Amino acid sequence: MILLNPKQKTYDHLDARSREIMLKTINFFEKRGKKKLKEDDHERSWYADFLEFIRQENIFYTLLTPSPYGQENCYWDTYRNCEFNEILGFYGLCYWYTWQVSILGLGPIWMGTNEAAKQKTGKLLADGGIFAFGLSEKKHGADLYSTEMMLTPLGEGKYVADGGKYYIGNANKAAFVSVFGKNSDTGEYVFFTADPTHPNYDLIKNVTNSQNYVAEFGLNAYPVTDADILSVGQQAWDSALNTINVGKFNLGWASIGICTHAFYEAINHASHRNLYKTYVTDFPHIRQLFTDAFCRLAAMKIFSSRAVDYMRSASADDRRYLLFNPMVKMKVTTEGEKVINLLWDVIAAKGFEKDTYFEMAARDIRALPKLEGTVHVNMALIVKFMANYFFNPGKFPEIHRQDAPANDDFLFNQGLTRKLSGIQFHDYHLAYDSVDLPNVNVFKAQIEVFREFLINATPDEAQSKDIGFLLTLGELFTLVAYGQLLLENAKICHIEDDLMDQMFDVMVRDFSDYALQLYSKPSSSEDQMALCLKMIKKPVLDHEKFSRVFDNYVYSLRDTYDMSQ
Repeated sequence: MILLNPKQKTYDHLDARSREIMLKTINFFEKRGKKKLKEDDHERSWYADFLEFIRQENIFYTLLTPSPYGQENCYWDTYRNCEFNEILGFYGLCYWYTWQVSILGLGPIWMGTNEAAKQKTGKLLADGGIFAFGLSEKKHGADLYSTEMMLTPLGEGKYVADGGKYYIGNANKAAFVSVFGKNSDTGEYVFFTADPTHPNYDLIKNVTNSQNYVAEFGLNAYPVTDADILSVGQQAWDSALNTINVGKFNLGWASIGICTHAFYEAINHASHRNLYKTYVTDFPHIRQLFTDAFCRLAAMKIFSSRAVDYMRSASADDRRYLLFNPMVKMKVTTEGEKVINLLWDVIAAKGFEKDTYFEMAARDIRALPKLEGTVHVNMALIVKFMANYFFNPGKFPEIHRQDAPANDDFLFNQGLTRKLSGIQFHDYHLAYDSVDLPNVNVFKAQIEVFREFLINATPDEAQSKDIGFLLTLGELFTLVAYGQLLLENAKICHIEDDLMDQMFDVMVRDFSDYALQLYSKPSSSEDQMALCLKMIKKPVLDHEKFSRVFDNYVYSLRDTYDMSQ
């Protein structure tokens, strides 16, 4: 089974404590029921009962405390954290969000050099504490260069902090807020901790109309000492970006959870609805919509699972995760929007009904690609890797599934965030040449034309500065890397050829769509347009295969999950 079914999943592949966390969390939500879930969503209720459950069961403590700072079973394991990500996304974005921003708030602490702060944080997690990441500002968003939060030295290891932060989740109840700013005397970057209960911490308002508290807050002559400093200078800068590497990876998994729950609701509804003496799921266009939605969702999970392997095996000599990580943040979340749109085309007005999970999903799925300008920011990062990916491959040992329970030490020791253009990747042909499937072969032909485009119709200087042009170019590149990891993980997860080829049917169409967009750019040259037209191809149609995929993977899910009322 590819998709999560909370009423059937046993988590036997996890150790006893990890399995207990997953099953107890599922039981919490199922016992609480959909009616309460929806009431709290409509009333924008703070999720105090969920956080009390987290405290009583020591869940954040177990999952988010690195080994040196917690008791037995405490370790930061991206594999099991993503299992938990998926569950929280499945039941509601707000529950995932308080977990997500705690991860971001913890990043600068675990990456810093302040051992006393780390020891204290471990104890705060054991007490049920949540955390916040004080990075963004109202005027500048996540533009770190322009931060106006100032830390002014007073001498003898004392400072005062002045400035505001904006769009900061958990900042109303956090045990610590990790605040990014500058030393007003030296201009050096700095991370320090702030306590929301201090009188000089001004909690201004919740800037969103949601269950979450996404704060605007100000520090007014807020007292800071050396004991509160987490990192300074280059280390503070690197902590900011490396925390985002660790934390924003979770965005894709939230999308997977949301789409999975919405899929069950959609197939249950459509398969029982009879129109014009025909069940909705017997209409050919509905079968196509459902199959495309399933293929996109399955690909989201298969790709993201493989990206976990690269995260967990990363080292100073192997930083390939820095390509696949932003793809989970950007590509997987935008795919999530497409899945919801496809399902919404099936269930139509049902998607607006207040008692459905889908009403929440349709709203919340939009947030994930847009957090901190995720798509634009991450695509700008991704295109930096394109030259080495296609034309300068390196040699690396094969990476197997990284599911062993262990602390992911490297994620908190990633080092400098520079020299991204020097990162190499293994030859993508290894994955693509390992299979012989009709639509994978069509996709491979599209890749070779794209490679020819990069060699013989290279973007000129003006196009290289045109963000719109680069975004579309990046989408084509992203599809290549996406397909590579799908094929790698297909072998590991034993994905059947029928499903894999149908997923590439979707990808062939996507590649053609982006090629047409690139063709249509105002600055596209004649040579570029000619190659774009060569990239536009039609998938290989196989009606029997399509029917098998629909029957075995889509229709078979009807009535297999419905959330307890």
